Amino acid sequence: MQTGLFPLMLLALAGGAAGCVPEGQGMSAQSAFKPSYMGVETRLLDSDLVNFVVQMQGARGQDDVANYAECAAAQYTLIRGYGFARHVRTNVAQEGGVWRADAVYTISPALPRGVQTIDAEVVVAHCTNEGIPTV
Repeated sequence: MQTGLFPLMLLALAGGAAGCVPEGQGMSAQSAFKPSYMGVETRLLDSDLVNFVVQMQGARGQDDVANYAECAAAQYTLIRGYGFARHVRTNVAQEGGVWRADAVYTISPALPRGVQTIDAEVVVAHCTNEGIPTV
């Protein structure tokens, strides 16, 4: 009878341990993420080449501010009547608690060549779900 309980006790212990998260991580850290999106500056560099400069506070790192720039690029792509964009480059910097991304994208009506392409409608929908503002 004890041999039947031992695997169950191990399972219970493993299940309890799997739910353990070190303090400062997990749901409480995620709920503490309260970014402040400070706007987008858009510069048309050529007919299909666009520069986006975004700023925000409260970013958890470079990815948050780069995602904000991608959201702006996706919405701008739709505004121009196109469906796709290709990421060219993003430079990210932080100064005094303000994160800044300077990103360049090409926009096009058809899926461009390259590996860093985005479907603007899909990205805008994702940004909306994540609460990231667009242009």
